[in-house]
Amino acid sequence: MLERLSSFLMLILFGLFASQVSASTVAPLVTPSVTLSSTPNNSFLAPQQSFTDWRAGLRMEALSQGITPLLFEQAFAGLTPDPQVIAADQSQPEFSRPVWEYLDSAVSSWRVARGKALLAEHAKTLKAIEAQYQVEPSILVAVWGMESSFGQQIGSKSVIRSLATLAYEGRRNAFWREQLLAALHILQEGDTSINGMIGSWAGAMGQTQFMPTTYRQYAVDFDGDGRRDIWKSSADALASAANYLNLSGWQHGQPWGFEVQLPAQNFDYQLADGAQRKTLKEWRALGVSLRNDEKASRHLDQQSATLFLPSGHQGPAYLFMDNFRSILKYNNSTSYALAIGLLSNTLEGDYRTPAAWPKHDRMLSRQERVELQTLLNQLGFSSGNADGIIGVNSRQAVRSFQQMQGLPADGYPNEALLESVRKVARKTPAQ
Repeated sequence: MLERLSSFLMLILFGLFASQVSASTVAPLVTPSVTLSSTPNNSFLAPQQSFTDWRAGLRMEALSQGITPLLFEQAFAGLTPDPQVIAADQSQPEFSRPVWEYLDSAVSSWRVARGKALLAEHAKTLKAIEAQYQVEPSILVAVWGMESSFGQQIGSKSVIRSLATLAYEGRRNAFWREQLLAALHILQEGDTSINGMIGSWAGAMGQTQFMPTTYRQYAVDFDGDGRRDIWKSSADALASAANYLNLSGWQHGQPWGFEVQLPAQNFDYQLADGAQRKTLKEWRALGVSLRNDEKASRHLDQQSATLFLPSGHQGPAYLFMDNFRSILKYNNSTSYALAIGLLSNTLEGDYRTPAAWPKHDRMLSRQERVELQTLLNQLGFSSGNADGIIGVNSRQAVRSFQQMQGLPADGYPNEALLESVRKVARKTPAQ
C-alpha cells in the first residue's frame, strides 16, 4: 500500500508473496513489506544521538525549508518515539502467506459485495473521475478496497510521531526524514490538521494509504472544498489514486493481463523470469493460450506482455501487460497487483476460478529461505545476500540450479526445491 510502501521498502518485482494478514473479512490486506512478526531485524542500529539533539537538527532543516517555528513546535509538542513503531520496524515476517490465500482474501465475498455496492453508490463521482483521469471505476474501487477496506481502516497512529520515530531510530533514516518533512509541509499547506493526520505505523495515510511525498505529488482536491482530503473525502481519495495511476502510465480501456494456459510439455519456464517481454502473438506462437476470451483479445496481438507464474509451473500462469506495471508503481508487490486486477474483474462480473493452485506446497520459512540462498551461493549459483528475501537474483539462482538438475526452471522456491539443493550440497565438497 504505500511509495508509499511500494517504493521505499523496495520489494523486488518477483519478491516475497503476501505475508500473514488478519483473518477478518473486513480488515485491509497488508502487503508483505509491512506485516509484523517476532523475527528481529539484525540490521537495526541504535541511534547515535539523543532524541532531543536529533529533534533540534530536524527543526533547523525544517525551518530552512520554510516550515514555520510555530507549526514545528505544535507538531512536536510532547512527542516521543513510539515503541510500537520501533518494534514494527525491527520485525519482519517469519513465514510468507501462500499467494492463493492472499488472493482468496482479496476477492472475498464481503469485499466483492461491498465493492459492487460502492460502485453503484459513487457512480456519478467515479464517472467524473474516469472522464478526467482515464482510469476505470472498478480499478479505483479495487484499490480502495485493498488499501483501506473502502475507507474503514485508514490507521490510527499519528503520522508525525510514526515518521519521527522511524527517522530517528529507523534503518533508512534519510528516507523517513524526507517523508517527515513532507508531512510537515502538508500540515503547513492546510490540507489537514496535526490530529487529523493519522495513518499506519509506517506513515501511510488516508483511504488510499499515500506516503507524504506521494501525497504531495499526486493528491488532488476533487470535491472542490479547497483541501486535498484523502482521510475523509472519498472523492478526493479516489481521484488521487486515479491521478497516481494515470501518471504511472495507465492505459484506459486496456486490460491489466490475462490468465493463460501453458503447453503441457516442452515449455521453457525460464521465459517466466520477469524480463521476457513478448507480444501476445509471440506468446501464442510458443503455445501459450488464454484460458478465457481468446478471440476477444486478438486485437491486442501486438501488445507486449510478461509471463508470470505466482506459484511455479504447477499453478496458474498469467500474462501481465503494461497496466499491471502501473499498478506495481502504486505498490511494488506482484501479489498485490494481481489481487487488484482480479478484484477489479470480479467487480465487473468477470471473475473466473483460476487453474488449481499447488496447495500441497508448504511455503518456506524465513530461516529456510536464508538456508536456500546460502546453499545456492555455496554451490556457485549467485543468489546475492542471504537475507531471506527471494528476489530477482535468488530466483535466477534457483532457475540455474533447476536447469542443471533437469527440473522445470520456473525459479519457484518450495520445500521440494530446498530438499534438492540440500542433497546436492551434501554431495558437493566445500570450496
